Amino acid sequence: MATERETLLEAAYPEIQAFCQKHRLMFEVIDLRWGVCDIIDIDHMSTQLCLEEIECCQKLSVGPTFIGLLGNHYGQRTLPRLIEEKEFEALIAQLTGYPTAKHLLTLWYWKDENAIPSVYVLQPFTDHLPYCRPAASQAQHQENVKAWRSMKRDLSSALRLAAQEAEKHGLISQEQRHCYDKSETEWETEHCLLSTQENDLAGSIFIREVEGLDRHLLEGTSTELVNTEEDGRLDNEAQQLLLRLKAKIANHSPQLLKVHTVPCNAHAVNSQNKRHTKYLNELCEQFITATNHHILKSLRYRGQSSEEPEGLLQELSHHMRLCLANCRIFCGRQDLLDNIFQSIRQNDDHVHTPLTLYGLPGSGKTALMCKLSEQVRTVLGQETVVVIRHLGTSQLSSAIHSLLRDICLQVCLAFGLPPLPVQVTQACSDLILFFHNLLLTVSHIGVQSLALFFDSVDQLSPADSAHRLYWLPKDCPPKVHIVVSTSPAEHGILETLQEAMPEPEAYFEVGPLTREEGWKMLEVLLASVRRKLSPAQKTVLQHSFPEGGHPQLLRMAFNEAKKWTSYMLPSALTIAVTAQEAMHHLCTRLEKLHGTVLVAHVLGYIASSRNGLSDAELKDILSLDNEILCEIYQHCPPPCKTILRFPPLLWARLRHDIGECLEERQADGFALLGLAHRQFTEVVQNRYLPVQDQTKRHLLLADFFRGTWSRGRKKSLTLPLLGKPLNVDRKVAPQPLWFSDTIANQRKLSELPFHLLGAGRIEDLMQDVLGNMNWIICKIVATGIQGITNDFAMCNERINCPELRLVQDTFLLLKPALAFIDGNIEVSIIYTEVLARLHVFMLSYPDLIGKLCQQCLNWLNVCPHPVLVPLSGFLQPPGGPLKMTKTAFLKGVTVLELSSDHRLLVAGSQDGTMVVWIMEDIEVMHTLIGHSAEVKCVKVFGKGTCAVSAAMDYTLRIWNLVSGREKFSILDNKSGEQHLYQLHVDERNRIVYSASGAKVNAWHLETAEHVFQISGEAPAAWLCMTVFEPRQVVMTVSQGGMLSLWDSSTGELQYKCQLSGLQEEAPTCSVLIQKQGKMIAGFSKGSLSMIFSNGTSLMEKLPGRVRFLVVSEDESLLAAGFGVYVRVFLANSKGFHKFMEADLEHEGVVHTAVFSPDNNIIVTGSQGESIQVWSLSEQGLLTDTLDGMETPVTLLVLCGHILVSASHSAPYLKVWDLTYHRTHKTFARVPYRRGCIAVSHDGNYVYFPQSGETHQVIIWDSTEGTECDTLDTSAQVRCLEVAEQRELLFTGLMSGTVLVFPLNSRQDVVCIPPPESQKPINHMALNRQEEQIAIAYDDLVLVLDVSPGKPCPVIDKPIYTFYTQIPAAVISRVAVLANYRILYGMSNGDLFLYDCPHSKMFPLEVHRCKVTCLEISHGEQWALSGSEDSLQCLWDLELCQWQHEICFYKTSFLRGIQCACFSKDDKYLYTGSFDHAITVWDVLNGALLAVQFVYATVNRIVPTANGFIAITRLGHIIREWFHCPQSIDSQYSPLRNIKATCVVKSRKKEEAKPREQHDLERVSRNQIQISKLSQICVIV
Repeated sequence: MATERETLLEAAYPEIQAFCQKHRLMFEVIDLRWGVCDIIDIDHMSTQLCLEEIECCQKLSVGPTFIGLLGNHYGQRTLPRLIEEKEFEALIAQLTGYPTAKHLLTLWYWKDENAIPSVYVLQPFTDHLPYCRPAASQAQHQENVKAWRSMKRDLSSALRLAAQEAEKHGLISQEQRHCYDKSETEWETEHCLLSTQENDLAGSIFIREVEGLDRHLLEGTSTELVNTEEDGRLDNEAQQLLLRLKAKIANHSPQLLKVHTVPCNAHAVNSQNKRHTKYLNELCEQFITATNHHILKSLRYRGQSSEEPEGLLQELSHHMRLCLANCRIFCGRQDLLDNIFQSIRQNDDHVHTPLTLYGLPGSGKTALMCKLSEQVRTVLGQETVVVIRHLGTSQLSSAIHSLLRDICLQVCLAFGLPPLPVQVTQACSDLILFFHNLLLTVSHIGVQSLALFFDSVDQLSPADSAHRLYWLPKDCPPKVHIVVSTSPAEHGILETLQEAMPEPEAYFEVGPLTREEGWKMLEVLLASVRRKLSPAQKTVLQHSFPEGGHPQLLRMAFNEAKKWTSYMLPSALTIAVTAQEAMHHLCTRLEKLHGTVLVAHVLGYIASSRNGLSDAELKDILSLDNEILCEIYQHCPPPCKTILRFPPLLWARLRHDIGECLEERQADGFALLGLAHRQFTEVVQNRYLPVQDQTKRHLLLADFFRGTWSRGRKKSLTLPLLGKPLNVDRKVAPQPLWFSDTIANQRKLSELPFHLLGAGRIEDLMQDVLGNMNWIICKIVATGIQGITNDFAMCNERINCPELRLVQDTFLLLKPALAFIDGNIEVSIIYTEVLARLHVFMLSYPDLIGKLCQQCLNWLNVCPHPVLVPLSGFLQPPGGPLKMTKTAFLKGVTVLELSSDHRLLVAGSQDGTMVVWIMEDIEVMHTLIGHSAEVKCVKVFGKGTCAVSAAMDYTLRIWNLVSGREKFSILDNKSGEQHLYQLHVDERNRIVYSASGAKVNAWHLETAEHVFQISGEAPAAWLCMTVFEPRQVVMTVSQGGMLSLWDSSTGELQYKCQLSGLQEEAPTCSVLIQKQGKMIAGFSKGSLSMIFSNGTSLMEKLPGRVRFLVVSEDESLLAAGFGVYVRVFLANSKGFHKFMEADLEHEGVVHTAVFSPDNNIIVTGSQGESIQVWSLSEQGLLTDTLDGMETPVTLLVLCGHILVSASHSAPYLKVWDLTYHRTHKTFARVPYRRGCIAVSHDGNYVYFPQSGETHQVIIWDSTEGTECDTLDTSAQVRCLEVAEQRELLFTGLMSGTVLVFPLNSRQDVVCIPPPESQKPINHMALNRQEEQIAIAYDDLVLVLDVSPGKPCPVIDKPIYTFYTQIPAAVISRVAVLANYRILYGMSNGDLFLYDCPHSKMFPLEVHRCKVTCLEISHGEQWALSGSEDSLQCLWDLELCQWQHEICFYKTSFLRGIQCACFSKDDKYLYTGSFDHAITVWDVLNGALLAVQFVYATVNRIVPTANGFIAITRLGHIIREWFHCPQSIDSQYSPLRNIKATCVVKSRKKEEAKPREQHDLERVSRNQIQISKLSQICVIV
């Protein structure tokens, strides 16, 4: 059946392989007959190996487990390798009259009494014929092979003769006798199909019958199709056995039979015959159909029978198999088990510490953990939920993120809890918080116990700071138990555990086994494989381990001893006494059996892989290795001239002999092979992988995963036997990037970059991986953003390339965008983000970044759905100050506190969570869970070892920051008074003081005992409190300026007085100047006072409320924030004096500030969402503005050059490097952050008021990034409008005046005077023809004609004037239509259309709150109104009614519409909102077409020919064009995976009155179609 095999290999296997890959399956054909010479089977193991492979397929295969090809050849009848003692002696007894045959059997079969029961073993033929080995010369080899073939026939004849006689005498059964006649084909068929009674067998048998074969055989032809004797005669016995086998198959499994009848002249001897070709095609079609049917049927069954999330069941099965395997051979250690179980039993009903098992590698920790998990239910109850993970044995158990995700899923399923939300799985910190809370939930349920076993935590990947163990709870709640194991020498993990959890009773050392336990273990292991040792062999083994030893070493000894036969002399036995020695012995034995080249290359490939290699991959890789193939086929030619593969039997033999030193691990969705022991890995590295050889291994692995030699591409080699080059197909699996539209090639994604880098193929690495957007997108979609950043980080360690680092930083900056994605990643987001961040580097770095950007543009230009295409860089570029965004909370951050040594940062949030960060690398150290409400204050003390926190749950909590454990929880005040907001720690006296409402409480830090309470009388609540430690005085200042001094040890009142000049003010903030013994307090009306024990002195009277006070580390500088200003003071002998002439002015209210340690700079954060860096050495010069916080900056911490910012409105921290390379700040932004801005339609010029001097207007050249002119005004500028066609700039002033500047003549200005009331201008607008302008005041609108004139326009008095006359509301927006119609919106949400010529007012349906945006379409058919609650109304101006009501917002933190514009053709509407989104809507049907997040509020947006230009609050100029295909897939939804809310209501469907909210999965897809009017689209 060689032709059939080759045909299937050529035509059928590739198609099935592609089918499997599309279903996330790996296709592997285990054809142990391929390429096999009979001399390969030196130790007669081929039949046993075939049967073992069948059993393995039956366990693992999703599709068919056996495919049989049966022709007219019965197959090779093999010699039995083992014959039981009783049966063999019965056979020998029948050969009394045949001394030659008897001698032959006793020569080749030796009795092994170590087997249970004893057996006779067929000896390897190389024992008698040593030149059968491949290393022999050709002549010697051929001579020995010929001798063995003759000897094999004689042995077979002798055994069959003896078996026939033994059956006649009733000594053996017919079935036993038949074993000596069976061919390998019948053994395999019987083992797979005939030995089972299952009706639905996963297999097929293809039988080929040749017409007229008997006639041809009688004529002496076609004998090559059947078994023949040595002399060429027909082997009738074999033919009868074949007929019997076919009959058995037909009787047992007729449904599996597929019979093909072929004319004799149509067979392989005449392969060009059409009927033969038809037969082969039919065979392939049937083979493909049957295989695919089995696969689909199995997949459907698995899908119906399992509700577990994808991959979880596979992961659980992996760890359960490991657990069961270890439990089977566990013995001894009963005392240790009892002690551990006693501890678990005692701790079940109260809070306790996790247990830790530690011991040297190989000490048996894993087996002990498995035994504990098996027996823990006997201690805690049979209902206990047990979770065990052998860390590092699978990809999912190697990374802390995937480990905790799967454990949370498993626990939720086991306890019937809702599964963890998708958004929780995005960030590791969120996942850890969920894990900790989940354990508390399980404890509160209190019905079942939960036992978690983490074996070998030292094998975790160090990513996400897993080795710091911040993810591990340091206290387990009742009913929850955690047991971990670790090696004491790995990564300092044991020291970390002992430092965090010092209780000695929580630690159990796992030492070596005693001599008795060790021998018992060996006996159990030997019995498990039905073996024993002779007394002499036992002595050898016992002398090797006189005092016992570690289980791993004993197991290695067992692996050697189980191969000992009873006839092996003790002098020939060797046992390694160290792990390294054992591994070297194994390698030496493997080299002797299989050849050095094969062993070195196979182990080298496995050791060189990133995550391991599958069986199928390894056989493909070996098929590409010319050196191995040359050695295999040095004495016999390959079976096929066009296809060359590595013989699978050779790998099966080698894998069998390597044994337990290979282990299966789950990675990339598949079971992969890896080296089982660290010692084995080290030996392989040292023995087989010098630098040159390792490079070769990486080269070939790179070729394989790159798919270089797949899809029919031939690779040449020269075989020594043939002596000429062969150009042959190796038939290796193709390696596309995507197997289907949704299935990525995970193995290629994981391995290829690793091997290209290891092989030094940097150019290919850049081209195929790092500079390939298809690869990048695939990697992000398949593995998340962390996968691609890990690849770039790996390459950056080896390659010095600035471009690579910029691209890596780009993906780090991408994380926040992907955080808003709920489910599958929308790839258009990645393309637009990469392009908008890297666009500025296109010309500077054309080789990598330029090509990436061009690929992004190419993809976006042909995107199958609507998308906004960036034409410039407008997002935060890499290489700048922003380094990373750290998520750790569910709500906004309320507290940042740095330890005195700047090593730790403690952050608290509105959800009550606290996180401790290590400032060295900004990684989480602990998550502190305890508070149930907003954290208001945190103080770190004890040189960063402890902290105290106060929250709105009325508790104080004292924490051990080393362990992350709560020491005390104190109920401080549960009255209805003001929540805790001030803390002071007196470390010398071990007291913490807390101010809450009208009370100050003192608590002992060591015992949590209440020391005293100071109570005030309402309304004189303590608003400022501090403690002077040297004088032991508590100072409080209450409303009205009442100063009180109290004894800090007793709480007794010592002094009380009224501070002068402060009777009408309330303290708002304070700071202690410990060196001067004074407190600086800020007050509600701007007073800044220096308070000391006997009075006060007014330092300064600030213009407004003092919002905050901060002092430098050395107390030499003081900063006070008020309104939009910060004033800096310098210390002197009398206190503080003003440091600089001018205050530091901001564009929004200032919330916080921080001084650098050297006092050279001060950093401020404001409502304007920006961070500003000021140089104090240069008298307050603004040196940098850091944009990208996206929300008001309320908290800052500076540690060296690393700045951390946070906001009450954002659940994340931003990390900045103040020493970034300034050359990467490549584009000049518009230096203006407020909403009063105008832009020319080409975007080349931007107009805005001068910052700090609002009586000037700046004209900014955006192409050059510079200021090109300044226009003086007579008052503060309120609004700006550009008449592009008439080249005019209209400037509305606070005084009510409008100045009109001709842009082509700066000397002339037209002034439109204000009305008599001189109210400030609220808004103004031009009509589309720029012929009229409407000027809106609070309740008045002026309409004026704008006529052309030279050099200035002609603007006469107002044509129309009208009042709104709406009480308690002012005009907020105005728009002008043709024929003097005015559309205006009010601050209360009212909206009106006023017809000036007819003095008619048309009230439109109102918004619910202030109208913030009005825009008229170019054809004036449509108008858009938007309000600050994110509601947009699209109005039909002819009917004066709304057509679509639209509500869209991304987050509840920021909502509202800021600006909008219609496209030039009025088909689309572009809107910019306060939640940093730009949205595109279809005007006709109101459908949402595209969404883009730009990380800043868009202040102004104007249309271009095919898109728009927008200016953000951060000064970025956005240039984009809108790509919209002619037809849009009905399945398309711009928000399908984005966490946002969108509601569209159209007038034609108003009567439907749908629900306000729907789940995303329930939204009908046709609601986003372009061809229909949009009805309701609700996306959450």
